[in-house]
Amino acid sequence: MTSAIGLTLLAATAVVAQEPHDQHQQAHAAHGNPADLEAYIRGLEDPERDEWQRPQRVVAALGLEHGLTVCDIGAGPGYFTLRLTPLVGETGHVFAVDVEPVILDALRKRLAKFGVSNVTPVLAQPDNPLLPKQSCDLILVVDTYHHFPDGPGYLRALSRVLRPGGRLVNIDFRIDAERGPRHRVSRKAFLEQAAAAGYELEREETFLPHQYFLVLRQP
Repeated sequence: MTSAIGLTLLAATAVVAQEPHDQHQQAHAAHGNPADLEAYIRGLEDPERDEWQRPQRVVAALGLEHGLTVCDIGAGPGYFTLRLTPLVGETGHVFAVDVEPVILDALRKRLAKFGVSNVTPVLAQPDNPLLPKQSCDLILVVDTYHHFPDGPGYLRALSRVLRPGGRLVNIDFRIDAERGPRHRVSRKAFLEQAAAAGYELEREETFLPHQYFLVLRQP
């Protein structure tokens, strides 16, 4: 999935089982070659990633209902977006946010392929998701926060997107995880930055082997 904002994706030239190095550079490299882009997306969907990302358990833990609006930050070609859409149903909606236009084009093709109509791809800016105020019930950020140039600033921007009572979920690699990018934000550092941006921890899930899973609310 990953771009400068959104990057939950893994390398186009390596399978997901391998440790990514600089995901942002790899994403850009993939964009110059359609075959590499296809490999990039195949890597994202590799069943081996499912073993450690546990996407079905992740989306189940979100507690979504039909009619809700969800924002997937760093959506890439839709690893989580396509799993969120059936949970919010035809009366709900998913904003799929990323800063890489070619990757969003790949997402649009996949949405058309699977006949998904309740997703809006959003080409965002590195410091701004470009979403309407109070438009989302839940914001999902997976393997992406460590790419934000100003984490607390971006969290404040996301706070304006949340509806009253909305939640923000951040999933990212632990400092001691065996896989993941070299640049990371620790659980402790993230919670400190989230508190500075006006969030408080609601609960934490612990079933992911390499990542922390934090559910936040605004007081």
